[in-house]
Amino acid sequence: MTWLQGRRLPLAVLVAAVAALIVSFVWATGSHSGRPGPGHGPMMGVVSREQPVHSMADANRAAARFADRWGLHVGEVMQFTNNYYAELLDRGGNRATEVLVDPGSGIVQVEFGPAMMWNTSYGMMRAPAPTSTAAVGPDQAVRIADGWLSKHRTGLHAAEPDQFPGYYTLHTLRDSHIVGMLSVNATTGQVWNHTWHSRFIQMQEPRSSA
Repeated sequence: MTWLQGRRLPLAVLVAAVAALIVSFVWATGSHSGRPGPGHGPMMGVVSREQPVHSMADANRAAARFADRWGLHVGEVMQFTNNYYAELLDRGGNRATEVLVDPGSGIVQVEFGPAMMWNTSYGMMRAPAPTSTAAVGPDQAVRIADGWLSKHRTGLHAAEPDQFPGYYTLHTLRDSHIVGMLSVNATTGQVWNHTWHSRFIQMQEPRSSA
Protein backbone atom coordinates (compact mmCIF):
# COMPACT_ATOMS: atom_id res chain seq x y z
CA MET A 1 0.00 0.00 0.00
CA THR A 2 1.40 3.41 -0.91
CA TRP A 3 1.11 6.43 1.36
CA LEU A 4 -1.71 7.89 -0.77
CA GLN A 5 -4.10 5.06 -0.08
CA GLY A 6 -6.59 5.68 2.69
CA ARG A 7 -5.63 9.36 3.05
CA ARG A 8 -7.66 12.47 2.27
CA LEU A 9 -5.81 15.10 0.27
CA PRO A 10 -6.78 18.67 -0.69
CA LEU A 11 -8.50 19.01 -4.07
CA ALA A 12 -5.59 20.96 -5.56
CA VAL A 13 -3.19 18.14 -4.68
CA LEU A 14 -5.50 15.53 -6.18
CA VAL A 15 -5.76 17.57 -9.39
CA ALA A 16 -1.97 17.75 -9.57
CA ALA A 17 -1.71 14.00 -9.00
CA VAL A 18 -4.20 13.25 -11.78
CA ALA A 19 -2.31 15.60 -14.08
CA ALA A 20 0.88 13.70 -13.31
CA LEU A 21 -0.74 10.41 -14.31
CA ILE A 22 -1.94 11.90 -17.59
CA VAL A 23 1.50 13.22 -18.48
CA SER A 24 3.07 9.92 -17.42
CA PHE A 25 0.82 8.16 -19.93
CA VAL A 26 1.83 10.61 -22.65
CA TRP A 27 5.50 9.97 -21.92
CA ALA A 28 4.96 6.22 -21.85
CA THR A 29 3.14 6.10 -25.18
CA GLY A 30 4.90 8.90 -27.02
CA SER A 31 8.35 9.06 -28.56
CA HIS A 32 11.17 10.86 -26.83
CA SER A 33 14.91 10.42 -26.87
CA GLY A 34 18.00 11.82 -25.28
CA ARG A 35 18.31 13.46 -21.87
CA PRO A 36 15.42 15.83 -21.16
CA GLY A 37 15.83 19.15 -19.43
CA PRO A 38 14.26 22.55 -18.78
CA GLY A 39 13.68 23.16 -22.47
CA HIS A 40 12.33 19.70 -23.31
CA GLY A 41 8.86 19.44 -21.86
CA PRO A 42 7.54 18.97 -18.33
CA MET A 43 9.49 16.80 -15.94
CA MET A 44 6.46 16.07 -13.80
CA GLY A 45 5.29 13.09 -15.84
CA VAL A 46 8.45 11.08 -15.33
CA VAL A 47 8.24 8.38 -12.67
CA SER A 48 11.14 6.17 -11.62
CA ARG A 49 10.38 2.74 -10.20
CA GLU A 50 12.81 1.54 -7.56
CA GLN A 51 13.02 -1.00 -4.75
CA PRO A 52 11.41 -0.29 -1.34
CA VAL A 53 13.26 2.41 0.56
CA HIS A 54 14.35 1.70 4.14
CA SER A 55 16.80 4.51 4.91
CA MET A 56 17.97 8.00 4.02
CA ALA A 57 20.78 6.43 2.00
CA ASP A 58 18.27 4.38 -0.01
CA ALA A 59 16.18 7.49 -0.64
CA ASN A 60 19.23 9.46 -1.73
CA ARG A 61 20.25 6.75 -4.21
CA ALA A 62 16.74 6.46 -5.64
CA ALA A 63 16.46 10.24 -6.04
CA ALA A 64 19.94 10.35 -7.60
CA ARG A 65 19.01 7.82 -10.28
CA PHE A 66 15.90 9.88 -11.08
CA ALA A 67 17.91 13.13 -11.12
CA ASP A 68 20.61 11.72 -13.40
CA ARG A 69 18.08 11.36 -16.22
CA TRP A 70 17.78 15.15 -16.19
CA GLY A 71 21.41 16.05 -15.67
CA LEU A 72 20.64 17.00 -12.07
CA HIS A 73 21.92 15.88 -8.67
CA VAL A 74 20.47 15.51 -5.19
CA GLY A 75 20.61 18.26 -2.59
CA GLU A 76 18.77 18.20 0.71
CA VAL A 77 16.95 14.97 1.65
CA MET A 78 14.25 14.80 4.32
CA GLN A 79 12.33 11.92 5.87
CA PHE A 80 8.69 12.25 6.91
CA THR A 81 6.31 9.58 8.14
CA ASN A 82 4.55 9.49 4.75
CA ASN A 83 7.48 9.85 2.36
CA TYR A 84 11.01 10.97 1.65
CA TYR A 85 11.57 14.37 0.05
CA ALA A 86 14.59 15.51 -1.98
CA GLU A 87 15.71 18.71 -3.65
CA LEU A 88 17.26 18.30 -7.10
CA LEU A 89 20.00 20.75 -8.10
CA ASP A 90 21.43 21.68 -11.48
CA ARG A 91 25.14 21.62 -12.32
CA GLY A 92 25.55 25.14 -10.97
CA GLY A 93 24.08 24.15 -7.60
CA ASN A 94 20.81 25.99 -8.24
CA ARG A 95 17.61 24.35 -7.02
CA ALA A 96 15.76 22.85 -9.98
CA THR A 97 12.79 20.95 -8.54
CA GLU A 98 11.57 18.73 -5.70
CA VAL A 99 10.74 15.02 -5.68
CA LEU A 100 9.05 12.50 -3.43
CA VAL A 101 10.20 8.95 -2.79
CA ASP A 102 7.53 6.50 -1.65
CA PRO A 103 9.01 4.19 1.02
CA GLY A 104 6.87 1.16 0.21
CA SER A 105 7.19 1.04 -3.56
CA GLY A 106 10.37 3.08 -4.03
CA ILE A 107 8.63 5.15 -6.71
CA VAL A 108 10.25 8.54 -7.29
CA GLN A 109 8.24 11.36 -8.85
CA VAL A 110 8.11 15.13 -8.93
CA GLU A 111 6.44 16.42 -5.77
CA PHE A 112 2.75 17.28 -5.77
CA GLY A 113 1.72 20.94 -5.72
CA PRO A 114 4.21 23.72 -6.47
CA ALA A 115 6.88 21.56 -8.15
CA MET A 116 4.25 20.37 -10.63
CA MET A 117 2.10 23.46 -11.00
CA TRP A 118 4.37 26.47 -10.36
CA ASN A 119 7.82 25.37 -11.51
CA THR A 120 8.57 27.46 -14.61
CA SER A 121 11.44 25.25 -15.81
CA TYR A 122 10.42 21.66 -14.98
CA GLY A 123 6.69 21.77 -14.21
CA MET A 124 3.43 21.83 -16.13
CA MET A 125 3.41 25.62 -16.46
CA ARG A 126 6.85 26.08 -17.97
CA ALA A 127 7.62 29.64 -18.99
CA PRO A 128 8.57 30.06 -22.70
CA ALA A 129 11.65 31.99 -21.59
CA PRO A 130 12.55 31.45 -17.90
CA THR A 131 13.58 34.66 -16.15
CA SER A 132 15.77 35.23 -13.12
CA THR A 133 13.59 38.06 -11.80
CA ALA A 134 10.71 37.44 -9.41
CA ALA A 135 7.93 39.77 -8.31
CA VAL A 136 8.20 38.32 -4.80
CA GLY A 137 11.69 38.46 -3.30
CA PRO A 138 13.09 36.08 -0.66
CA ASP A 139 12.45 38.42 2.29
CA GLN A 140 8.90 39.07 1.11
CA ALA A 141 8.35 35.33 0.73
CA VAL A 142 9.25 34.87 4.41
CA ARG A 143 6.84 37.64 5.42
CA ILE A 144 4.07 36.11 3.33
CA ALA A 145 4.73 32.66 4.81
CA ASP A 146 4.78 34.02 8.36
CA GLY A 147 1.52 35.88 7.73
CA TRP A 148 -0.13 32.72 6.45
CA LEU A 149 1.17 30.65 9.36
CA SER A 150 -0.06 33.18 11.93
CA LYS A 151 -3.58 32.65 10.59
CA HIS A 152 -3.56 28.95 9.81
CA ARG A 153 -0.78 27.30 11.88
CA THR A 154 -0.50 29.34 15.07
CA GLY A 155 2.82 28.93 16.84
CA LEU A 156 4.81 28.20 13.68
CA HIS A 157 7.12 30.46 11.68
CA ALA A 158 9.02 30.18 8.41
CA ALA A 159 12.71 29.46 7.91
CA GLU A 160 14.87 30.98 5.17
CA PRO A 161 13.44 30.33 1.69
CA ASP A 162 14.89 27.92 -0.87
CA GLN A 163 14.33 29.38 -4.34
CA PHE A 164 13.12 27.17 -7.21
CA PRO A 165 12.09 28.32 -10.69
CA GLY A 166 8.86 30.26 -10.11
CA TYR A 167 8.48 29.76 -6.36
CA TYR A 168 10.09 29.42 -2.95
CA THR A 169 9.89 26.49 -0.53
CA LEU A 170 10.34 27.15 3.18
CA HIS A 171 10.58 24.88 6.21
CA THR A 172 7.99 25.64 8.85
CA LEU A 173 9.38 25.71 12.37
CA ARG A 174 8.17 25.52 15.95
CA ASP A 175 10.89 27.34 17.85
CA SER A 176 13.93 26.03 15.93
CA HIS A 177 12.51 22.59 15.09
CA ILE A 178 11.22 21.64 11.64
CA VAL A 179 7.53 20.80 11.55
CA GLY A 180 6.72 20.83 7.85
CA MET A 181 7.03 22.82 4.63
CA LEU A 182 5.15 25.32 2.51
CA SER A 183 5.78 27.16 -0.76
CA VAL A 184 5.21 30.73 -1.91
CA ASN A 185 4.59 31.60 -5.57
CA ALA A 186 7.26 34.06 -6.77
CA THR A 187 4.78 35.90 -8.99
CA THR A 188 1.47 35.93 -7.11
CA GLY A 189 2.54 35.37 -3.50
CA GLN A 190 0.09 32.48 -3.20
CA VAL A 191 0.87 30.01 -0.41
CA TRP A 192 0.71 26.23 -0.84
CA ASN A 193 1.10 24.18 2.34
CA HIS A 194 2.73 20.76 1.88
CA THR A 195 0.06 18.68 3.62
CA TRP A 196 1.18 15.34 2.19
CA HIS A 197 4.33 14.78 4.29
CA SER A 198 2.92 14.29 7.80
CA ARG A 199 5.44 14.24 10.69
CA PHE A 200 9.05 15.28 10.09
CA ILE A 201 11.68 12.73 11.17
CA GLN A 202 15.13 13.77 9.96
CA MET A 203 17.09 15.71 7.34
CA GLN A 204 20.34 15.22 5.47
CA GLU A 205 22.12 18.25 4.03
CA PRO A 206 23.77 17.92 0.62
CA ARG A 207 27.33 16.69 0.64
CA SER A 208 29.98 19.29 -0.12
CA SER A 209 31.71 18.92 -3.47
CA ALA A 210 34.99 20.10 -1.91
